[in-house]
Amino acid sequence: MLAPDNALVMFVEDDEPLRLATVQTLELAGLEVLPFDRAATALAQLTADFPGVVVSDIRMPGMDGLELLQRVRAIDSDIPVVLVTGHGDVPMAVSALQDGAFDFIPKPFAKERLLAAVRRALDRRALIMDNRRLRAAASAAAQEESPLIGDSPAMARLRAMIGQLGETDVDILIEGETGTGKELVARMLHRSGRRRGKPFIAVNCAALPEGIAEIELFGHAADSVSHTRLSRVGRIASSSGGTLLLDEIDSMPLQMQARLLRVLEEREVQPIGAERPEPVDLRVIATAKEDVAVAVAEGRFRADLYYRLAAMRIRVPALRERGGDVFLLFAAFFEEAKQKLGANDAVLGPAVHAQLARHQWPGNVRELRNFAFEVAAGRSFAEVEEVDRADLPTRLAKFEESLIRDALVRNGGRVSQALIELGVPRKTLYDKITRLGIDLAEIKRVR
Repeated sequence: MLAPDNALVMFVEDDEPLRLATVQTLELAGLEVLPFDRAATALAQLTADFPGVVVSDIRMPGMDGLELLQRVRAIDSDIPVVLVTGHGDVPMAVSALQDGAFDFIPKPFAKERLLAAVRRALDRRALIMDNRRLRAAASAAAQEESPLIGDSPAMARLRAMIGQLGETDVDILIEGETGTGKELVARMLHRSGRRRGKPFIAVNCAALPEGIAEIELFGHAADSVSHTRLSRVGRIASSSGGTLLLDEIDSMPLQMQARLLRVLEEREVQPIGAERPEPVDLRVIATAKEDVAVAVAEGRFRADLYYRLAAMRIRVPALRERGGDVFLLFAAFFEEAKQKLGANDAVLGPAVHAQLARHQWPGNVRELRNFAFEVAAGRSFAEVEEVDRADLPTRLAKFEESLIRDALVRNGGRVSQALIELGVPRKTLYDKITRLGIDLAEIKRVR
């Protein structure tokens, strides 16, 4: 068995032969040992950020093991203390367990018994220290001016680019996978420029209703549209003076792209039924979940519109490209979830840490935030470990749930898009969503 990264043992024993023999046993097991013959000497070197475990004899001259236990708990009640007891001290050791000792080992003890207790204590301490680091990271992130959390080089470059482009009025194309935070980047660009106090109008091009998309974007004059005599201001004109966000512009139909190109070139919009166009003062930021150059090459996107938008491009990195940022982001989301759900007593177990380290997060930041809320809501991720020991049908069922949930997250909860990706009939997918208890509304809400 490999030793954990925090494999540090403070060992206190006044019997020199026993101390030397035990130190050798621990070191042969790959542990780093700090040996002491007196409890007071050991205590003087102990701090609240000590990453390891304390192992101490009970009966010693001066400060005994029981007093050492109380003094250690006063420094940090989460430092595990393992007590070594003589045969007659077992009742005393049992009482010490009630007072906060991690474990006790009667003399004479087999080395396997000692190593097993020490390793359990080290695992517990490692988990506690990881949780503290996550909370500290979340607190630090909350104090940052930028809501783009992360220390990776990719995020540092992204923040620098936002700072450089924020004060300009140039149109920008933001590219990145679903769930990476493209709209957040767009809002930061808006807030950092001279238009910050003006409208920020977001249009989801993938969700524009068929048949009325032109009305939504361009508006219409009075008496020009059936069922109404009133005029309507379109989303483009509403954003005049501020910023127009065209979200998922790569999903916009070609015929609509042609009309949009004229708006961008002339900076004017003509409502349906209007006699003349109206000037608009706007900055356009478009987002795309794929490389738009590929869509242009395949004839799915107008080349002239692409070159008009892509004078300045920003790429938002996927979460798997950001290294340790996943832990910083999770920490911030976990604290947010605890506050919103009133789950202040929520804790992180080893299965959660394992999931953070090994999952590829195809749904990116959005998927990670969903995961943080699930953990704060009390979903047990011990099941992640249990699945590894389960029978084949259980493993397949869990794998299927993971595939469906990830596909829905990547597509913002849109079942029609997930159907294409998964290649299953609509009724089959809805049946599975119901059976697995997947909350579509929640996935769409955090989109």
